[in-house]
Amino acid sequence: MIDQATIDKIFDAAHIEEVVGDYVTLKKRGANYMACCPFHSEKTPSFVVSPAKNIFKCFGCGKAGNPVGFVMEQESLSYVEALKLLAKKYNIEVKEKELTPEEQQHNNDRESMMAAAAYAQDYFSKTLHTHIDGKNIGLPYFVERGFTQKTIEKFQLGYCLDSRGAFSNTALRDGYKEDFLVKTGLSIKRDNGELMDRFYGRVMFPIHSLSGRVIGFGGRTLKTDKTVAKYVNSPESEIYHKSNTLYGVFFAKKSMVQHDKCFLVEGYTDVISMHQAGIENVVASSGTSLTTEQIRLIKRFTPNITVLYDGDAAGIKASLRGIDMLLEEGLNVKTLLLPDGEDPDSFARSRSASEFNEFIDKNEQDFISFKTKILLNDTKNDPIKKAALIGDIVRSISVIPDAIPRSVYIKECSKLMDIGEEVLTSEVTKLRKKNIYDARSAEKPKEEAAEESTVEAPHTPTLPSFVENIFCKEEEKEIVYSLLKYGNEKIFDTTVATYIIQELVSDDLNFQNLEYRKIFEEYLAQSKLQQAIDVKYFINNPDQKICELTIDLLSQKYTPSKIWQHHGSIMSDEERLQNDVPKIITVYKAKVLTQAIARIHADMASKNGDDLDKLMLHLRELNNIRTEVAKKLDRPVL
Repeated sequence: MIDQATIDKIFDAAHIEEVVGDYVTLKKRGANYMACCPFHSEKTPSFVVSPAKNIFKCFGCGKAGNPVGFVMEQESLSYVEALKLLAKKYNIEVKEKELTPEEQQHNNDRESMMAAAAYAQDYFSKTLHTHIDGKNIGLPYFVERGFTQKTIEKFQLGYCLDSRGAFSNTALRDGYKEDFLVKTGLSIKRDNGELMDRFYGRVMFPIHSLSGRVIGFGGRTLKTDKTVAKYVNSPESEIYHKSNTLYGVFFAKKSMVQHDKCFLVEGYTDVISMHQAGIENVVASSGTSLTTEQIRLIKRFTPNITVLYDGDAAGIKASLRGIDMLLEEGLNVKTLLLPDGEDPDSFARSRSASEFNEFIDKNEQDFISFKTKILLNDTKNDPIKKAALIGDIVRSISVIPDAIPRSVYIKECSKLMDIGEEVLTSEVTKLRKKNIYDARSAEKPKEEAAEESTVEAPHTPTLPSFVENIFCKEEEKEIVYSLLKYGNEKIFDTTVATYIIQELVSDDLNFQNLEYRKIFEEYLAQSKLQQAIDVKYFINNPDQKICELTIDLLSQKYTPSKIWQHHGSIMSDEERLQNDVPKIITVYKAKVLTQAIARIHADMASKNGDDLDKLMLHLRELNNIRTEVAKKLDRPVL
């Protein structure tokens, strides 16, 4: 990995006109250079190179970027490869981080542990197939489970002899150090100094990293003794962190991308049986509670997940919290309840892939329908218990980060639980605002909380919870432009970025344009680090979409709206921003209001009775807010 200091040095040295000039003939035009674009055919030059900003932009095909981005496009290189090519051009030595002796020793120890784990996997696999006990005790277990030889080899399954020191003694004889055998958890050091095998007498399930290296093991006993733990797993170590690991992810990642979906199960054999049945986009939490790190690992490959449950009601209720965690990370969650007495392992073994997929298509359901079905039986027509169930579902909906799916789930809950949408929307909004407030309070240093602002920031009009996000591309562009151009500037004893973020988050407004949302969310994530954000972070971002969009907004041909134009008035920069930034947010909310009012007028034509009365109340509320907005903008109410 190239360290950040070296990356910064490369960006500082790489002049855009020199880099592009190696490939294209540039002609000086004022402060910039022009050329015909190297990325598309054109006769009239529209490709602009700006030395001052160290960027390029084609106003014909739209491509834009920094020196690294140009080399990536021109040479079809990865980000790291492009950095190395530029480093060579400017004679910059690339040290993929110079390690201290302690760090080097740490890396060496880690590799030694990896080597011990790989040796153990090979030992256990050979024992399964060549040792008499492996062939007579271990192998029949896998065969009885229906695993083919091909499947056993694919997952590198094995057997540890029912002799307390057989593996450890062999590993020591083969040159593996006691220290690393103990650190990986393969061996346990007894009080008398002898090593004992952790997994003796168990069939072995190697656990692989994302890149396919063995980092741990799960061992299942074949004894019927109830005092013996059914499964024993590798302990936490330098190479194995169970909260960051999903069983089967190495074998599943390609299929997860291809099918844009992941199935989540509980155990090793569930994964293996589904693979053998032809369903490879499946991973397991290996019996542990689902963690945020595991969820984010899934999200790297797909946002769509189906959680498989067997018919054990108590087990299902205990694992429902995992659904909320999936929702909170922005995944699209489906659930599948298997028939009584079945688990993914048994169900996959008795059906083909097409039959399994057909069952999934017919029976998977959204989390609200599933949660309601599971928990409704406990209410027994008790209104208090039913209210608690609704509250539980509302809490689940409130953690969903995207407004559109939240709105869809609110409608679904309203139908299932026979309760008004506006009530649910109001409760969801309250919970979200509370969560935002709690998070902000937790992050805010105590000394800042004690300080009082000398200039009170004006709050733009608050929108009702029933107002849905709508598409306001131009207004969203203005807001993102403000963040990039003026984000660190001071207004109202805070910054432009903090003011904008608080105004949008407090009203639960999400950008509908995906490109602008990407910039806003990246800015929001960086702002949580509580430090000034340099626009170079976005111009030199490894994500080329963010880089291109930033350059688009900051390039010379992007002209801000008339909000930024002040005729005949002399203002300081701070005064101008204190006037203009709240106005930008207010204009955005005005657009949302206008479209919300138009939508209500359209709906009123087909409603009557209570539904019409409700719309009239909403319309009255929106008109009052629109009057307030008009006063702030000094515009007539149309």
